[in-house]
Amino acid sequence: MIKTKIIATIGPACHKEETIKTMIDHGVDIFRLNFSHGTFQEHAEFLKTINAARSRHQHTTAVMGDLCGPKIRTGKIQPEGQILQPGDEITIVPGEQLGTPKHFGTNYQFFTKDAEIGHRIFIDDGQISLRVINQHDDQTICQVVVGGPLFSHKGINLPDSQVSMPSITEQDWLWVDWAIEHGLDFLALSFVRSDTEIKQLKTYLEKAGADINLVAKIEKPQAIEHLESIVQASDAILVARGDLGVEMDLAEVPIIQKHITRICRHLGKPVIVATQMLQSMIEIPTATRAEVSDVANAIMDSTDAVMLSGETAVGKYPLDAAQTIQRIARVTEAYLEQHKHPPARTATSPDLQQTAAIAYSVDQLVDDIDARLVAVWSQTGTTARLLSKQRINAPILAFSSDKRNCQQMSLHYGVISRCHPVPQSLDEFIRLVEDLIISRNWVQAGEKIVIVLGQSFGAAGTTNAIMVHTVPPDKKGNNASGNTIS
Repeated sequence: MIKTKIIATIGPACHKEETIKTMIDHGVDIFRLNFSHGTFQEHAEFLKTINAARSRHQHTTAVMGDLCGPKIRTGKIQPEGQILQPGDEITIVPGEQLGTPKHFGTNYQFFTKDAEIGHRIFIDDGQISLRVINQHDDQTICQVVVGGPLFSHKGINLPDSQVSMPSITEQDWLWVDWAIEHGLDFLALSFVRSDTEIKQLKTYLEKAGADINLVAKIEKPQAIEHLESIVQASDAILVARGDLGVEMDLAEVPIIQKHITRICRHLGKPVIVATQMLQSMIEIPTATRAEVSDVANAIMDSTDAVMLSGETAVGKYPLDAAQTIQRIARVTEAYLEQHKHPPARTATSPDLQQTAAIAYSVDQLVDDIDARLVAVWSQTGTTARLLSKQRINAPILAFSSDKRNCQQMSLHYGVISRCHPVPQSLDEFIRLVEDLIISRNWVQAGEKIVIVLGQSFGAAGTTNAIMVHTVPPDKKGNNASGNTIS
């Protein structure tokens, strides 16, 4: 088992049922549907195949939809590919009318309003860099700073501008409704600049009765300015390093990544590191040394999950990419278990302070008695999440009777989730745990496990006790070997 969670993007390279099942074998926990590409029908077919594959697998997996968000693009340009030279002056105007390399349109109607004199403009992920030198009427006059070939419908970034457009476009709202209808577990929101967008979407989901967790994608400088409030409002955070590297100084991205993961661990929220984790494996079957170091460092930074994008969606070696991540995680986690830092307390709301304190105590207890596993009944997934953020040196086996909550626990580092009817007694729960861990050879007779429980199974917010339990030679043996610490 590895504790780091793997997210794989579904696409033409891995859309077959057998491929998806094999990806689960290789440690994939969450499948991402990228709504920037494909139609409703195509993604419905992807989801149907995912569901068929995971119904044949014992490992619990989840599905995340990724909203496209607003995209500012160049209009139609003729001739295509003409080279812009440093020092050239070009004009950009709102509207998608046919343009030339020196005078072209954009699909963003408020472009002139938002791009002020002195602001930088990046085209095609920063391949071309411009600076605004003048404006009049609806025309934005720019000077080329870094030149390159210009093509139609390429992305435009405005890193210095307060972009007026909302984070959720009309098309995004259609995808939100689709995600609700199809029962997705997570939705990733692009273009987040404050907690306002998160709260807006959460309110919409609550009114629809949808229990979908929201993942805030950190890709804008404004999001860094409001990071703590965004983390508090979200269910999870995604470090979108590609867009961050365009919007901000590329040299700052590793520092920002560490800052985000540190804040998420402190506040008890899951965090995903994404973009170009194994980019070279789109074309070749092995990762570079730099990529391996990058993945390992993300795990050392306390990320909960790493995400594969093009590597699995359109790459030539999707299964190799998943297996490579799994292998890096296994080696890195073994190192971390031998060189563990002192446990850190998680900052939580007052209603979760007791649960957070129990999670902190479990971490210390596992080390002191060399427990092989932690078992918890976590109806809503909250206790499992707080245990996960402690980076405990043992797997966390989390049960719930709520299938959706079990699937959403697939994002938590070190958590193995299982859906099961609510047990009627402590003895029944202990038998359930023993049956599973012995059948899987996760724990041997005579070894200790830690059980975290509450005064009422199946009720949220009741976690109040820790039990040390020794697995008996006979899994149906005497359960009185446990000692409760409350």
